[in-house]
Amino acid sequence: MPKTKKPNKGPKRGKMKGRPAGPTMADKADRYVLYEHSVQCPEAEIDFVDEAFESLRGRKAARIREDFCGTGVVCCEWAKRRETNTATGLDLDPVPLDWGKVNHLAKLDGAAQSRVDLRIQDVRTATVEPGQGYDVILAMNFSYWCFHTRKELIEYFKQVRSCLGEDGVFFLDFYGGSEAFEEQEEEKEVELSDESLPKREREFTYVWDQDKLNPITGRLRCKIHFEFSDGSKMRDAFTYEWRLWTLPEIRDILTDAGFSKSVVYWEGEDEDGEGNGEFTASEEGEACPAWIVYVAALP
Repeated sequence: MPKTKKPNKGPKRGKMKGRPAGPTMADKADRYVLYEHSVQCPEAEIDFVDEAFESLRGRKAARIREDFCGTGVVCCEWAKRRETNTATGLDLDPVPLDWGKVNHLAKLDGAAQSRVDLRIQDVRTATVEPGQGYDVILAMNFSYWCFHTRKELIEYFKQVRSCLGEDGVFFLDFYGGSEAFEEQEEEKEVELSDESLPKREREFTYVWDQDKLNPITGRLRCKIHFEFSDGSKMRDAFTYEWRLWTLPEIRDILTDAGFSKSVVYWEGEDEDGEGNGEFTASEEGEACPAWIVYVAALP
């Protein structure tokens, strides 16, 4: 999915002429490891959320909930930051949750583990006890686009608002630009951080595939594929059936759901015109072909 204003298309690769003997690199790869290295950076995400919340509310956040949490890596990163931090992760799919419990939660020290609660639960039915609202609720990686109608999305946003504390903040991310409306593939070369593997086995290509868009309904099917130096491929590693929303729609729906204000954080540029990973509150963006922002919604 787009992470820069000018997507890196990457080099062309040759085709595998015949299946090699034994398992291929695609056969041996773990799709969750590949995903996390390709599209997630929990350290940077938590840095932003921590700093933005303190700027908006004048204090440090402690209690967060991550909706559509997947492997729960962001929850675990939050729990590591401070002894006062607690995190609840909600997801309907037990597979990534179980994977995350083994590969992330189990690697935290005992005290930090006790501050993370990963649950199989529908985000639309989550509740809190009176006076126990969250400081922060997160809906990242465009996950809330699974709601295809305004009615569904406003009901979800209302549920989020009801679970926030009086001075809580709801953080979302969003991508747009003219390329968001195109059926296209974007490639990015990635390298795993596991130095115990030979360099050739650490390198792979991440492919973001905007496979099908219905411009009448806004229904968007996206896929993630991975390709490897031995010519093998992991096709359809992840598939998403989304509604392609626009940013003004999202802000209007947040208002209709009862949020008093929404703040858009626009990404800056480096000297080459690429996104630099630094986000600043702004009411004016640029008509770039691909962009990504954070949105903070205040009750």
